[in-house]
Amino acid sequence: MRADGLADTLGQRRDHELMALYAQALRELGTFLGARDVLALISDARGSAEVFATMLASGMTLFRDRGFYKRAQIAAADLALAGVASFGDLHRLTIFADNLVPHVLRCDGVLRYDERLAAHIDAGLALRPGEQEREIRACAVHACELIARRSGVAPYELDNWLWNRGQEPAIKAMPRHRCRTVYY
Repeated sequence: MRADGLADTLGQRRDHELMALYAQALRELGTFLGARDVLALISDARGSAEVFATMLASGMTLFRDRGFYKRAQIAAADLALAGVASFGDLHRLTIFADNLVPHVLRCDGVLRYDERLAAHIDAGLALRPGEQEREIRACAVHACELIARRSGVAPYELDNWLWNRGQEPAIKAMPRHRCRTVYY
C-alpha cells in the first residue's frame, strides 16, 4: 500500500501529510493480521474488548499510545457498535483520549488549565508531544471516569456523548489543544 494510491482511493490530495501515515497503518495492519482475517482476531480476543485492545496495542506501532491506547480501545468499541463483535467488558474501556473530549470538558468548566497553558492553547499554538499534552488527556480520562461512575454510564458511552457535543458550533469555535501526534 502506497500513499499515492491510497490518496487516489480516498479522494485526497497525494501530498496530504496523513496519506503516508494511513498507508503505513494499513501496511502494519496487514503484517499484524498475517494470514488471519479480522474475525479471527476478534475470536482470539475471547469476547474481551480489553484483550482485543491489548492485542492491537502490542501488535501495531500506531496503536501503542502508552497509558491511553485510544485507537486500540476505539477499534473494539466501533466493532461492537457495528455489530461485528460482541465484547462482555466494553464498560472497562476508558474514554478515547484525544484532544476533543478534553476540549469539551474545558468548555464546560470541568477542566481548568494553568494560565500560561490556556493562553498558549487559546492562541492556536501547538503543544509539543510530551508531559503537558499527556497530562491534559490523563485529566480528561480521570474526570470522565468520575462522571461516568456518578451518572451510571460506561466511559466509552460518555465519550460518544462528549465527542458529539464537541461538534456543536459554539464548542468548535473555541481553540482546543493541538499536538502533532499519530495517536489521535
